[in-house]
Amino acid sequence: MQGLRDLIRKVARTQATVLVQGESGTGKELVSRAIYRESSRSNGPFIKVNCAAIPENLIKSKFFGHEKGAFTGALTKREGRFELAHGGTILLDEISEVAPHVQAKLLRVLQERELERVGGNRLIKVDVRVIATTNRNLEESVARKEFRQDLYFRLNVVPIAVPPLRERREDIAFLAEQFMQRLARKHGVRVNGISASCQAALVSHDWPGNVRELQNVIERAVILCPDGGELSESHLGFQPSQLTVPVASPSPSRPVVFGSAADAPAAASSSAPIGLAAIVPLDQMEKQAILQAVDACGGNRTQAARLLGISVRTMRNKLREYGVAPGGSDSGSDEAEGTGDDSVPA
Repeated sequence: MQGLRDLIRKVARTQATVLVQGESGTGKELVSRAIYRESSRSNGPFIKVNCAAIPENLIKSKFFGHEKGAFTGALTKREGRFELAHGGTILLDEISEVAPHVQAKLLRVLQERELERVGGNRLIKVDVRVIATTNRNLEESVARKEFRQDLYFRLNVVPIAVPPLRERREDIAFLAEQFMQRLARKHGVRVNGISASCQAALVSHDWPGNVRELQNVIERAVILCPDGGELSESHLGFQPSQLTVPVASPSPSRPVVFGSAADAPAAASSSAPIGLAAIVPLDQMEKQAILQAVDACGGNRTQAARLLGISVRTMRNKLREYGVAPGGSDSGSDEAEGTGDDSVPA
C-alpha cells in the first residue's frame, strides 16, 4: 500500500487520465480523491458521476447537459457534469457500465476536450482531468465487444490497481483499529481494544466485500460491545474458521447460516488433513455462497447482500458474471447503498 501511495503522489502532479481498477469495496474512490487532493486542480471542483446509477435514457444529459426543449421535461437549460467539472476533476465511477452508444461520445470529449449539449449545436470547450474507476477487467470487456477498445486505450493512460483486502492481510489489524476508534467516537461507545481471538478471526476471513465489509463488521462489533470492553469474536457476526459452503444445490427451504458452531460439520472441527480432491476453488465457493444466499432470501438481492456483508452493486455484478437473470426483488435501491450520483464541490 505504500507503493500505491507513492504512485498516487507521482500521478497527482500530472494532468494524465487515470484508470483505477479493483474489486468493489477496495477503496477506488478514496484513491481517486487522493489524486485530486494532491493535484494542482485541488482548488477546482471534484465532480463524481456514478455511471451505474444513471438511467440509460438520461446518461447523455447527465454527462453533457441539455438545452431547453431538447426533450420532454427539459424545461430549462442544464449544464452537464463535464461542464460543472471545468477547471477541476471529474470521476467516472464504474465506467464499464456506460452504454456503447455513449462510449463514442465520451471518447470525443476525452480526445478533443469539447462537447455538445443534448439538443444543442454549439461546441463547448472543457478543461477537466478525468479519473475513471471500474470493478471489472476492461481488457476482457473489450475482448467481448462490451467496451470500446479505443476508449479503453484513452482511459488507460495511467492504470492503478487497488489490491483486494485478502491479498494484503497485514493491513487488516491496522484498518480494524482505525475503524474501531472512529466508529466508537461516532456511536459514543468506550472500547478498550480488540481481543487476540477477534484479531485472529479478522485476519483469517477472506473479505469478499473488502475494506467496506471490514468497516461494516467493525461498526457492528462496536455497537454490540459492552461499554468499556474489548471487541471479541462473538461481536463480529461471523466465525471464519467455521464458515462453510455446501457443494449441493441450495434449497430455498434451508436458511443460510454462517458461523454457527452447532451447525458446522464435524470435518470442520477435525484436525485431520484434508485431501487435495476435497479442496474447492475460492471462486466456486464464492459463487455457491452467493447463489445460496439469494435462493434462501427468496430472490431478494438486497437482503442476500446484507447477509453476505457485500453491497447490492457487488451482488448484481456477481450475478451478471454468473449469467443469472436480474430477476427477483430489491428492498432498497442503489442510491441507498451509497451509489447515488453525488457532485462534490471543492
